[in-house]
Amino acid sequence: MDAIREGRLMDTRDFATLEKREWDRADVAQAYARDFARAADMVVPRLVAGAGAVAGAKMLDLCCGHGNVSAGLVAAGAEVTGLDFSPAMLELARAAVPDALFHEGDAMAPDFADGSFDGVTIGFGMPHVPDPPRVLHEARRVLRRGGRVAFSVWCGPEVEGAFGYVFGAIARHGDPSVQLPPGPGANDYADPARAFPALEAAGFSGCTCEIVASSWVTRDPGTPFDYFREGTARGGALLRPQPEAQRAAIRADVVAQVLAHHGNGPEWIVPIPAAVISAVAT
Repeated sequence: MDAIREGRLMDTRDFATLEKREWDRADVAQAYARDFARAADMVVPRLVAGAGAVAGAKMLDLCCGHGNVSAGLVAAGAEVTGLDFSPAMLELARAAVPDALFHEGDAMAPDFADGSFDGVTIGFGMPHVPDPPRVLHEARRVLRRGGRVAFSVWCGPEVEGAFGYVFGAIARHGDPSVQLPPGPGANDYADPARAFPALEAAGFSGCTCEIVASSWVTRDPGTPFDYFREGTARGGALLRPQPEAQRAAIRADVVAQVLAHHGNGPEWIVPIPAAVISAVAT
């Protein structure tokens, strides 16, 4: 959801605190980079292309995380600056992508001059900021006219895959007292009906949406549960505090869904598709 939904202004301060707290954890950042990002890595080429990265282009990687998109931009020959609010993620990014420059900061208020970049990428960062439209306005501000933005968001439970398996199981078996504070919906901006108007309001045109069939390959059908629990902020904040019985029931439900949809193994390809949205600064 946006900062405003159903006519009520949401107080997203608790959401921002949760995101900062969880992504500041070195174990969460490392688990994301090691495991969860195996699917995110499959989306990087489409982000690089969607943002128009070419040799010599000045690119800004907002919500850069552990640097996998930055690495793709560097490989394209671009001059890359990354920004993230998580020191734990930035430590990983600096080690992984020494040819990029990384800064700690707020994607809703990046400290860069107007029109200073040729392209902006936002790799799965939109659901992790309290005000996604503000991020798009800032992306437009720092882009030159004709520059491009590309961002990725995991598709929601309406598309078959790990997101629906895990969050559906939480809804069925989770302790109802374990709740997230109000904030943007995890999959809101995978929907062109929401993303395109937000981009146009921020000063973009020529919006496109591409679905990437990203996935995990695993020999354990409970892997989606483990990856969300250990390597995400939102999923982890719902799964880590669960009492043992509820946690076991959620994982068993995820296992049953993977088996029902993807066979009896011994290896499973578990989809977690993503939308890549791109547009041109006007």
